[in-house]
Amino acid sequence: MVTAISDYRQSLQFRDLDKEKKKISIQVTRDGSRQKVSIYDLVVGDVVHLSVGDLVPADGIFISGYSLLIDQSSLSGESVPVSISEKRPFLLSGTKVQDGSAKMLVTTVGMRTEWGKLMETLSEGGEDETPLQVKLNGVATIIGKVGLGFAVVTFLVLIVRFLVNKATHHHITEWSSSDALTLLNYFATAVTIIVVAVPEGLPLAVTLSLAFAMKKLMDNKALVRHLSACETMGSATCICTDKTGTLTTNHMVVDKIWICEKAKKVENGGSADAITDLSESAQDLLLQAIFHNTAAEVVKDKDGKKSVLGSPTESAILDYGLLLGDIDDKKKDCKLLKVEPFNSAKKKMSVLVGLPDSNTRAFCKGASEIVLKMCDKFIDCNGEIVDMSEEQATNITNVINEFAGEALRTLSLAFKDVGDGYQENNIPDSGYTLVAVVGIKDPVRPGVKEAVKSCLAAGITVRMVTGDNIHTAKAIAKECGILTNDGLAIEGPEFRNKSPDEMRQIIPRIQVMARSSPTDKHVLVKNLRGMFKEVVAVTGDGTNDAPALHESDIGLAMGIAGTEVAKESADIIVLDDNFSTIVNVAKWGRSVYINIQKFVQFQLTVNVVALMINFISACASGSAPLTAVQLLWVNLIMDTLGALALATEPPHDGLMSRPPVGRDVSFITKTMWRNIIGHSIYQLAVLLAFNFAGKQILGLEGSDSTMVLNTFIFNTFVFCQVFNEINSRDMEKINIFRGIFGSSIFIGVMLATVVFQVIIVEFLGTFASTTPLSWQLWLLSVLIGAVSLIVAVILKLIPVEKEAPKHHDGYDLVPDGPELA
Repeated sequence: MVTAISDYRQSLQFRDLDKEKKKISIQVTRDGSRQKVSIYDLVVGDVVHLSVGDLVPADGIFISGYSLLIDQSSLSGESVPVSISEKRPFLLSGTKVQDGSAKMLVTTVGMRTEWGKLMETLSEGGEDETPLQVKLNGVATIIGKVGLGFAVVTFLVLIVRFLVNKATHHHITEWSSSDALTLLNYFATAVTIIVVAVPEGLPLAVTLSLAFAMKKLMDNKALVRHLSACETMGSATCICTDKTGTLTTNHMVVDKIWICEKAKKVENGGSADAITDLSESAQDLLLQAIFHNTAAEVVKDKDGKKSVLGSPTESAILDYGLLLGDIDDKKKDCKLLKVEPFNSAKKKMSVLVGLPDSNTRAFCKGASEIVLKMCDKFIDCNGEIVDMSEEQATNITNVINEFAGEALRTLSLAFKDVGDGYQENNIPDSGYTLVAVVGIKDPVRPGVKEAVKSCLAAGITVRMVTGDNIHTAKAIAKECGILTNDGLAIEGPEFRNKSPDEMRQIIPRIQVMARSSPTDKHVLVKNLRGMFKEVVAVTGDGTNDAPALHESDIGLAMGIAGTEVAKESADIIVLDDNFSTIVNVAKWGRSVYINIQKFVQFQLTVNVVALMINFISACASGSAPLTAVQLLWVNLIMDTLGALALATEPPHDGLMSRPPVGRDVSFITKTMWRNIIGHSIYQLAVLLAFNFAGKQILGLEGSDSTMVLNTFIFNTFVFCQVFNEINSRDMEKINIFRGIFGSSIFIGVMLATVVFQVIIVEFLGTFASTTPLSWQLWLLSVLIGAVSLIVAVILKLIPVEKEAPKHHDGYDLVPDGPELA
């Protein structure tokens, strides 16, 4: 029943996950207004806005746009991008916008698109067993074999004793139905020993623990697509993370601006008084340069509230412009004559605008060093347009480098009055006047610094792999705590030119890789896993990250910025694109592993005691003190309720202060063996003492004394397990009550076990072969069980030799610090 319910709940969870997967929104024009809609609400007739990096969400026809290049490799396998225009207007679902921007009329959606027809031919394969399940299957097989051996030996011992007893009384030839019943009881005891020994709760514990972790991670913005990933993440030794959107907010803001020969810091949110000391003409030119030359758009929703739609960089500059002036005033009566959209080759965006006074003005915005080369004038401190000397050009270059050193992305804004020399197809590329240099920042997400710190404390190396320039990458990495004094920051082109031997030398020290291509990321991950046997988690958001995500042990795709291709290649989808969420996944992964270790420790103790007491008693006296029904009840609390209680314990912060579990580490540790053997000895000593001398110890007399003694032994055995379950909450720490009230399931299971035990002993005598006990015997049972808590403290004081941590290549680490002392 419990397994069936668990499987059902898991299927419900996957249904929830499917819903989450579909939360992708796109910008469309519908009912005359621009709005965001879910990709699954797209209908034929919608006009979709496409820009660089977007996945085409449906089949459709090009309406209008600039320099649209489409990467159709996901459908056709052809790597050369296709230019889409009025002459070749067909766009296919699942392809990617590589350059330019466009509006597209949707003609086909869903499974009727070319992509849909392709997807129909694919079917997802089944899930392999997780590494933990493989380890547990080995444990379960050994326990099962030991149980079978004990059962056979117990059965043979009981039969031999029975036959010897008959022979000594010369009844060997006389057989009755009661003799047959005795033999059947012996057989039932043997079968029960097998049932108790075989740990059918192990797969249940794994499923429960993983499903519980999945549910909790879902609430914490992580969607686990493959159950095993959650557990593998607990063993991760290295995380290769993106910068933009993961470590940072992916919401650009203008942080500094250089204008009229002065650099000014823009306070959070910006303020109009930031440029009050500018001349009116300089302010007017700045606003023109911002409002005319932008790919972002200001839209109003139904309530009249304004919002900016566009790329993060464009939105940041437009947001800043809106704080200083009104866009409608500046754009009134102006005519956009020509647009050259931003692309990665030119690294600039240019427009030609017809002004109300019949003049034509060109505006240019782009990478600072490129725009600066196009300028021969600038606006001085008096707001006048003056020629730029070499010395002034050097000063401006220094300002640009200073901004870049502070991890700011710099853009320069410039203009040029074209006059009558304007030709239809030409936007000039020289003779501009520099208006301003803008420093844009993608602020580090709150909580990232602490998350990186907890990763390093947990023995997880964090490496930042980004396409940004090395100055920005290093500044952000230092701010996050990723780049340390002995760490290495390297650029992609330099990395890919290294020989395998050189790579072996530098890879352990690499903490930042800037200007990296997808191939560099793939090579880094492959070498970390191959050369250094690391368990690598990789974050990615682009289609180009798919090879690295696929190569890694755990692929983490970004839910907001991530493309569909990246999400399909990933094991876990981080719904809020936040690095802190990734650390949370690692924490829950460790929790899963340790919870199942706790359960195995608890179960093995019960197994050893139940098997030994029945075996020793059968050999010595010919009868087993624990009946089949009693053993099955113990099996139920041990397997099912025990799995429920221990497998759903939430993680605590201490989990992130220990090193990750290696691939080849034994599942049952020396600490677990110490606890199992210690508790088993205590329980066996007490129960066997009562089994052989219980009547004298307890002063029992009368015809029902044997029944009372057996019930007392059964009751004491169960209470030993109840308290031992509490002991199993922590295998090493003495304080086992920490956080116990935070786990409502654990408390509920404990109470349910005690209530059912009272019912079985007091009211189900016929069924369970028990008899009601006096309050003194109840109290004694509970006290003997509670002594397990003291035994646990004594056991935890016994030191256990820990395995020395190994370096990646298998050599012991050279001791340092306190270890050396």
